[in-house]
Amino acid sequence: MRWRLPNRAMTGMAIVGVALLVNGCEATAGGSPPTAENTPQAPVSAQEAPLPDAPPAQSAAPFDGLDARVRQATADAAKSGANIETVVLDRDTGQTVSNGVTKPFPIASVAKLFIADDLLLQESQGKTTLSPADRASLDVMLRSSDDGAAQTFWDRGGGNAIIARVKARYGLGGTTAPWNGHWDVTTSTASDLVRYYDMLLDGTGGLPPEQAAVIIGDLAQSTPTGTDGYPQRFGIPEGLYAEPVAVKQGWFCCWSGPNQLHVSTGVIGPEHRYVMAISSLDPTSAAAARTNMTQAVKTMFPGGRI
Repeated sequence: MRWRLPNRAMTGMAIVGVALLVNGCEATAGGSPPTAENTPQAPVSAQEAPLPDAPPAQSAAPFDGLDARVRQATADAAKSGANIETVVLDRDTGQTVSNGVTKPFPIASVAKLFIADDLLLQESQGKTTLSPADRASLDVMLRSSDDGAAQTFWDRGGGNAIIARVKARYGLGGTTAPWNGHWDVTTSTASDLVRYYDMLLDGTGGLPPEQAAVIIGDLAQSTPTGTDGYPQRFGIPEGLYAEPVAVKQGWFCCWSGPNQLHVSTGVIGPEHRYVMAISSLDPTSAAAARTNMTQAVKTMFPGGRI
């Protein structure tokens, strides 16, 4: 992601969007209790056999205590001057957790998701053809956040028209095309990013499964640094280190003053049960801002696991 001082300031805010989605995905930890057929027991007569216990109440174990941890992460971030926004969606249960902040924020290189989505849909509809070189550029754009590839596809797809088409297909009411035509200042909300991933995974956004798999496959191969050399393991990858993740990161300096903007989004867990989006606007150094974002994720999910 390029580093620039935008020529229009935005209201100071920072957002951590955390979205946990579940749609046909990973079972909760612990598995099912052993059945009677598989558990050795001493023989008993019918008269001696105890009545079966009532089944244990179902709990949203992955979310137990998450509300409080999200509030704590928000408060801790604020101590450094950072504003964060979080949303969590479990795609199996539909349960969400949020810190209640819903302000739009610039999504930086996360906009490359929309660029890729629109391009792959055009290909699936026979409206464009991607050469082997195009596919290689698409991969490096998603895996290593290559700006050159993004700019090429942005120009080819009509710039702001890309955002309009993706917004319409996914119903992203809080997403706005860039005011200056630069893809990296596309704005969105944590809720919209969660919605996007959820609909990408279940196909309701209109992208065929084969093309959606290209995007998720590339995000699962996210590289430690971007093509510009910037570290892109902050947030989800380092915070949820015990989970398989597929992520798209974004960053730049500076926004609304000297603030560092960082965005970390992606799908989490086996079978993509969860989705998380986290963004922050932090007045500290770039390295400190990355650390603060990662710590927020660790506070939300101790042990690096949902």
